Amino acid sequence: MIKEFKEFIAKGNVLDMAVGIIMGTAFTAIVNSVVEDLLMPIITGLTAGVDFSDLYVTIGGAKLMFGNLINAIITFLIISLVMFSIVKAFNRHNNDASEDDTSKECPYCKSEIPVEATRCPHCTSELDGYHNENAHSDDDRITIIE
Repeated sequence: MIKEFKEFIAKGNVLDMAVGIIMGTAFTAIVNSVVEDLLMPIITGLTAGVDFSDLYVTIGGAKLMFGNLINAIITFLIISLVMFSIVKAFNRHNNDASEDDTSKECPYCKSEIPVEATRCPHCTSELDGYHNENAHSDDDRITIIE
């Protein structure tokens, strides 16, 4: 069991997970600041300062703070919108940066292949309109007859 644990630790999964959690925690501070310091003051101004945290119901001596739930839902939706915007901008930036001239898409199987390819290595289709000047024609081949 100790050997299996050492193998688990050595694989790097634990380190990757730890880095992800630490980065997520640091990123949470940024997102919370955007929501609390930038967006919530705007929303508060637009809603004339309505604060739902004052809303509650008392049942059998228990105070149910459903206003806090409303605030939490609104905050969740705003954080989700901010995260969506950040991820969308990041993906757009990555897609623009990843476009290069070293590969193309096979028109038949849609696999990524080298731009110089005249035949798809995945589906073996000949690529029409792609001429390889270094390829030999049947006339250039030497036939050996025994």
